[in-house]
Amino acid sequence: MHAQNTKHANLLENLENKTARIGVIGLGYVGLPLAVTAALRGFKVTGFDIDEAKPEALKKGQSYIAAVDNGMLEETTRAASASWTTEFSGLAECDVIVICVPTPLTRHREPDLSFIKGTAEDIAANMTAGTLVVLESTTFPGTTQEVLAPILASSGLSVEDDFWVAFSPEREDPGNATFRTHSIPKIVGGDTDLARSLVVAFYSKVVDEVVPVSSTGTAEAVKITENIFRAVNIALVNELKVIYDAMGIDVWEVIDGASSKPFGFMPFYPGPGLGGHCIPIDPFYLTWKAREFGHATRFVELAGEINVNMPKYVISKLREVLDRQCGKGLSTSRILLVGISYKKNVPDMRESPSVVLMDMMLKNGAAVDFLDPHIETIPRMREFPHLYGRKNIELKDVTAADYDAVLISTDHDAIDYEGLVDLGLPIVDTRNAIASRGLKGELVTKA
Repeated sequence: MHAQNTKHANLLENLENKTARIGVIGLGYVGLPLAVTAALRGFKVTGFDIDEAKPEALKKGQSYIAAVDNGMLEETTRAASASWTTEFSGLAECDVIVICVPTPLTRHREPDLSFIKGTAEDIAANMTAGTLVVLESTTFPGTTQEVLAPILASSGLSVEDDFWVAFSPEREDPGNATFRTHSIPKIVGGDTDLARSLVVAFYSKVVDEVVPVSSTGTAEAVKITENIFRAVNIALVNELKVIYDAMGIDVWEVIDGASSKPFGFMPFYPGPGLGGHCIPIDPFYLTWKAREFGHATRFVELAGEINVNMPKYVISKLREVLDRQCGKGLSTSRILLVGISYKKNVPDMRESPSVVLMDMMLKNGAAVDFLDPHIETIPRMREFPHLYGRKNIELKDVTAADYDAVLISTDHDAIDYEGLVDLGLPIVDTRNAIASRGLKGELVTKA
């Protein structure tokens, strides 16, 4: 017991005086902002990633994520507070190790924990006694204790005696300039007083506000609940969009009107489907886990069904527009797809419904180009390898003779919507991008 308390006391002291070294595994949209924020707050940080290109870019002071600008990297270099590597042996020097790796779904829409498990094995092979391991990757309640801790224990070290585990869900919002890593309240959960005190001590030095909860399972459930809340509400307005459209009512006008109520209503807006690394995926982690307890997640599954079917609805509206305004079928049409990333003003294509729309149009025989100021070339994607290498079209190179219709899927601010309207082509607008900017377009159809 004395040895356990000594290790805990030493790490707690090192966190308080910021002499603890922090390791962050996974230098993507979650890990890189966290690593840089911790370094700017005074910790020595080592960032790990299996993709050699990421550490190499960071060593050159080149950020590939909007939330971290090159000036922030330059500051960490000047202070010698951050280093970047693919060598996981360096985990042995870390006092706190934070896991920020992907948690996708399998093709059967079941949790894929392979990245967490592989990372845990790397940690187990390298970590030393007196280490705090924090999981930030979104997952089902129970993962930290049932999956992560046992793999770490395979190192021969003992949980609570030699190392501690905690969960703190990421809350990054790509493209949001109002909230940054340090200013977003941080949920933290540990299953023991020792683990909880350590994870609170660490994040209290990195972010402005820490919100402790009673366990890792509760912290995991907080993140799942946040994402389910958005998924269900977006599904609701997507369903209302279809219903109100049949009635000749503009759902965007309805939502704006309802938003004038100062209580009891929170606006959510429809779109062509769900994208990003959270909302389309994470609710299914709870759906899968709930089966273990004999429960069905009917709300969650219905919301998923509605959102997944939105691209089909958009394509049906596009077919109607082509038939009515062009006298053509989709199979013989040329379509300009506006916005290929999943969210406005963000160069992120993960789970983008725009990609699904492009794939559907191509499979139906249409010719499709995309216009997106944030994506120059479509990268390799596991489910859409045939789209790799397609290049962005600039509006200045577009004439009305090039296309039969325009489909707006992502409403980036940098797009010249007046220029799109001036083309005189039919426009199918899934984001209310034209009307919300005060533009008039007789050939615009909302979808």
